[in-house]
Amino acid sequence: MFDEEDLEAIQEGHEEWKEETYGPTVERFGERKESFTTDTGGTEVDPLYTPADVADLDYEEDLGNPAEEPYTRGVYSTMYRGRLWTMRQYAGMGTARETNERFNYLMDEGQTGLSMAFDLPTQMGYDSDAAMAEGEVGKSGVAIDSLDDFETVFDGIPLDEVSTSMTINAPASVLLAMYIAVGDKQGVPREELRGTIQNDVLKEYVARNTYIYPPEPSMRLITDIFEFCAEEVPNFNTISISGYHIREAGSTAAQEIAFTLGDGIEYVNAAIEAGQDVDEFAPQLSFFFASYNNILEEVAKFRAARRMWYRIMEERFDAENPASKQLKFHTQTAGSTLTAQQIENNVVRVAYQALAAVLGGTQSLHTNGKDEALSLPTEQSVRTALRTQQILAHESGAADTIDPLAGSYYVEALTDELEEEAFAILEEVDERGGMRQAIEAGWVQRQIQDTAFERQREIENDERIIVGVNEYRVDDEEKSEDIEEVSEEEQQHQRETVQQLRAKRDDAAVEEALDDLRTACEGDENVMPYIVTAVKAYATTGEICDAMRDVFGEYRGATI
Repeated sequence: MFDEEDLEAIQEGHEEWKEETYGPTVERFGERKESFTTDTGGTEVDPLYTPADVADLDYEEDLGNPAEEPYTRGVYSTMYRGRLWTMRQYAGMGTARETNERFNYLMDEGQTGLSMAFDLPTQMGYDSDAAMAEGEVGKSGVAIDSLDDFETVFDGIPLDEVSTSMTINAPASVLLAMYIAVGDKQGVPREELRGTIQNDVLKEYVARNTYIYPPEPSMRLITDIFEFCAEEVPNFNTISISGYHIREAGSTAAQEIAFTLGDGIEYVNAAIEAGQDVDEFAPQLSFFFASYNNILEEVAKFRAARRMWYRIMEERFDAENPASKQLKFHTQTAGSTLTAQQIENNVVRVAYQALAAVLGGTQSLHTNGKDEALSLPTEQSVRTALRTQQILAHESGAADTIDPLAGSYYVEALTDELEEEAFAILEEVDERGGMRQAIEAGWVQRQIQDTAFERQREIENDERIIVGVNEYRVDDEEKSEDIEEVSEEEQQHQRETVQQLRAKRDDAAVEEALDDLRTACEGDENVMPYIVTAVKAYATTGEICDAMRDVFGEYRGATI
């Protein structure tokens, strides 16, 4: 991008500045720290960046224009000038009725998409009255035991007018079937249903552990969903390949990119091996990243991930459809950065993280409530989190131009460095047989755990400042505000609700649907139509997952 003589002169001037201006000042007064690195410590940050740091940057090859290859600058031509990102606050409250109330509240406050949190029993494929569900019903999200609960959640919410994201993985096929069934009952054509299921089981083996089945049948369920949705629900994103939980488990930014895209490669390979055409299902793939406090590193991370996915789909998979090569992603601000101490500080953390996501070109965004280090967010804190996005959209100017940090010597250099580091990690993953084998061997988990251990050591040794935790503490901290809690009475009500459902439904229809599902699982038919049938017969989440457990078995992860 620069003339060689100009670059040489710039470099000479830079060296002269370091020697005559910067160096003597540092020698006399010192600097705040011995060294400066990016947030995760992977990259040394120089005191000054110049055109010499991006001397090899080719605008068309490395940046391009928005909506044009390699998509570094964004996947849409107008980005936020045409339409703002989807403001999708994550919500799920105890019972289906409470969740319906929270959804309506958020929509009244200006939210533009729904995002659904499920309790742990639902995530693990258990009904609320199961022994394994004891004490966890409704606590980390809504309890969904059957289509009856889903009908209550979306009572009065027209599915042809909203986009719904569901953070569900191992039982994703069941919850997607329930969403389709509600749409059918509302008379909404399936091609008009819009939203996303997370459906990313590989990261469950790595980071969250809410898996049910072994990897092979889990991958089969995912590719069955790809095939079914391409034909029946073409506007629904069939997977949200998630780096968020990988980062929250302790990874670096480069590891988050590499392991997330590595999972994506694994899913694409599995679908192709199942006989699907890459350009038929790849446009429905989506991604999910975390946004942390180091604004410029996060912006560079998002830009590098977009460019990398383009190159992966172009070079590995010979994708031809432009939509197959566009990395579209949802962002959530980083829950693990929120502190129980001085929780008002979390509002500031969330705002900076949201800014990074927008400057990086996210398609949708969830901003955490300030009290999420303690509990599910209250109405007041979730409103403040939503207002954070709205202020960012309408008052900050950050949404007025596309990729505003492009051309920054530091951001472009950091984008290149993250891409190089992430590709190096992917090469090692390939040498280990791909993500699935690397996960089953425990290698991926060890990389993340080592990084998390080092970060915690830095905090405990005061090498990394966390405001309000190991620095700038207060002695007399104000008591926390009221927090959301799920009472034992509410949990008991949910247990009774599912028991009443079983008493009034057609048991013969349920048994027939479950038997047909087991047969489909034993063979090679697509299981999704059978799951939809079982859902519509009011088989419960646990019963449907148990039918698949009967055939697929359960996974027991290795101790790392």
